[in-house]
Amino acid sequence: MSLRCVIIDDEPLAVNVIKNHLSQIKDLKIEASFNNAIEGLEFLREKPIDVLFLDINMPVLDGFDFLNTLEEKPAVIITTAHEEYAVKSYELEVLDYLVKPISFPRFLKAIDKVKRQQNLSQPTEKEHIFVKVDKKKMKKIYLDDILVVESLKDYIKIITASGKYIVHQTLSSFTESLPSSKFLRIHRSFTISIDKVEAVEGNSLEINGSRYVIGRSYLNEVKARILDLEE
Repeated sequence: MSLRCVIIDDEPLAVNVIKNHLSQIKDLKIEASFNNAIEGLEFLREKPIDVLFLDINMPVLDGFDFLNTLEEKPAVIITTAHEEYAVKSYELEVLDYLVKPISFPRFLKAIDKVKRQQNLSQPTEKEHIFVKVDKKKMKKIYLDDILVVESLKDYIKIITASGKYIVHQTLSSFTESLPSSKFLRIHRSFTISIDKVEAVEGNSLEINGSRYVIGRSYLNEVKARILDLEE
């Protein structure tokens, strides 16, 4: 998804420099540019944006007064010819402070800050799968919730901490669809979540208070994987 950008600066040359820099970076979209803060304020009250490039010294309403009028601030990058306002700008929680003339490497560094902030503020969807638990219903199951998957010939039983689900699929094909870094086949009848293993003893292991036999042909690999993780 592209980051929506607005430029507010009364210097046409500075606006052109920012536009040119933006045109060279993917996933950035210029929504509008304004040569005074009043027009920019009206626009921002009507349309949400992600990034604001803001000059400080402008007629009628300067950049700092403009920021104080905003109830919800986007990521703000100050663009100015004056170094002396940096401390005051950071008190207003601006993300970066660029001094004109703005070089492309320095501009790119500011954009990287914006992208990192965006990634931190957006919750990531947990890894999950959808499985058909009856003829029509598709059930979302988070991978972190899976404890054990048990073979029932042409079906499998997915065991989670909150429930069990019967799915028409073979254990081999289902195991192949899971990340091998998190899941391990331990027997012709069982695939387990590695980080849910509570204990290993002889040719069995314990998950959620239940014991599962490790197949003879799987024993060396299983112990190596699990015990290495626990060291």
